[in-house]
Amino acid sequence: MTLADSVAHLSPERWEKANRLLIRKALAEFAHERLIAPERDGDTYVVRSDDGLTRYRFTATRRALDHWQVDAGSITRHRDGAELPLAALDFFIELKNTLGLTDEILPVYLEEISSTLSGTCYKLTKPQIPVAELVRSDFQAIETGMTEGHPCFVANNGRLGFGIHEYLSYAPETASPVRLVWLAAHRSRAAFTAGVGIEYETFVREELGEKTVERFEGVLREQGLDPADYLLIPVHPWQWWNKLTVTFAAEVARRHLVCLGEGDDEYLAQQSIRTFFNRSNPEKHYVKTALSVINMGFMRGLSAAYMEATPAINDWLAQLIEGDPVLKSTGLSIIRERAAVGYRHLEYEKATDRYSPYRKMLAALWRESPVAGLRDGESLATMASLVHVDHEGASFAGALIERSGLAPTEWLRHYLRAYFTPLLHSFYAYDLVYMPHGENVILVLKDGVVQRAIYKDIAEEIAVMDPDAVLPPTVERLRVEVPEEKKLLSIFTDVFDCFFRFLAANLASEGILAEDDFWRTVAEVTREYQASTPELADKFKQYDMFAPEFALSCLNRLQLRNNKQMVDLADPSGALQLVGTLKNPVAGF
Repeated sequence: MTLADSVAHLSPERWEKANRLLIRKALAEFAHERLIAPERDGDTYVVRSDDGLTRYRFTATRRALDHWQVDAGSITRHRDGAELPLAALDFFIELKNTLGLTDEILPVYLEEISSTLSGTCYKLTKPQIPVAELVRSDFQAIETGMTEGHPCFVANNGRLGFGIHEYLSYAPETASPVRLVWLAAHRSRAAFTAGVGIEYETFVREELGEKTVERFEGVLREQGLDPADYLLIPVHPWQWWNKLTVTFAAEVARRHLVCLGEGDDEYLAQQSIRTFFNRSNPEKHYVKTALSVINMGFMRGLSAAYMEATPAINDWLAQLIEGDPVLKSTGLSIIRERAAVGYRHLEYEKATDRYSPYRKMLAALWRESPVAGLRDGESLATMASLVHVDHEGASFAGALIERSGLAPTEWLRHYLRAYFTPLLHSFYAYDLVYMPHGENVILVLKDGVVQRAIYKDIAEEIAVMDPDAVLPPTVERLRVEVPEEKKLLSIFTDVFDCFFRFLAANLASEGILAEDDFWRTVAEVTREYQASTPELADKFKQYDMFAPEFALSCLNRLQLRNNKQMVDLADPSGALQLVGTLKNPVAGF
């Protein structure tokens, strides 16, 4: 690639379009989070800059959950009687005080916005695949075909740390095959843990193949080292080149870490950026790696200490699902994180607390592939795809409904029973909550109809909110203390506000399913679940899914306040930014 090629995607036309799309999202989501209060002016809305002199004018449809559907083409910017071009960086500077951006956060946030815009420009160079075609594509084509990232976050593709050549090599939307770097880590500082029935030697040979393992052992022997003293760790190539070679220089020099070279299998980065799907052998495990880039409010490291309990937590949850008739009947499954390996840098550990990014630079886990569990005629799609909209404004969910031949409410019922009923039951029966956003759920489809759901990202994302729950010692870290009134936010915020809000709005704007019909169906599936589990009636009263309103929990406010660590991991619910309430869209049904 020439120097000029590396920025070929950054053309004036694409930049203008990317800026317009991002300002559209900022106006919509910041209005939703009540950071800005657009004023009505005839048929349009107006948002003013901090000094009152710049005006943004636009048209919008307001929907349930105070969702603003802003028409990107309608946005104009005016100052001193003149119309100015739309420029996202200016937008954040002009509204800096309104958005609560400090002098310290603002430039870094602008960098994340610049990176997000650059990513959009790259996506605009790709062949535009209509959703009618995408719904017939394979799992990884859908995964790499996503264009928006998280639906709520405005700066959702920051990836601070990636240069352009690294973006082109490792961003999921570029679909570039990646070979992982493998290190040998001395057992005095590394630990391997695995689920029941998994033993290190066999597991590594199955994942890597005999030939590769022998090649790696040969590298160690050549240096006079005994392979039996080491564990193998897969590493993101970016992490090797940018972090470990420098930050872990002492470990390499002392042969606590030995670089063995690249593995033979080719992988594809997933939406979560640091998780890889094995393209050479789709039945083999996903590999999740540490990646010390800042993306959407966090450094995306992986904690060695955290990894130790990961397989046990996954086994515990798999067993719970297996033994519960309601969960079983929905077809729910999880792809277990079966094995994990972590490396402890003793000196950085002495210098930091357990939440420090310095403790999250070298670890990996292996997660089951969903491909092996497919039946005849079934295919996979990330749930994030449901809110994907193509260049013509058509949604992936709409194309699935079309393909299924079902009435839209009927299609929705299938999806809700697969995805939503298990969330309700886990909450009411076990005080168990997930982080069930689009990127953490895989849908199993057949002829466009959702058959069942697969939850993933288990050990880092689930929590048990019952202070009296009896948990095995290895699973104890899942217990969190959450104030009573915030417990149901795990469904109201994560599912209603951060996912269904977008799905319902897209289907309504396409004329496929009216909003009322969408939410009525959600209410019916909720009542159907409640009727099937009368033994939980007291819990249904205590935590009322049909309450008239719930607290509005704001994600962008978290990132605008601290874009390096959005949430204090020691007290996740204490960090929530709650601003007023939203009307519960199922309350009327």
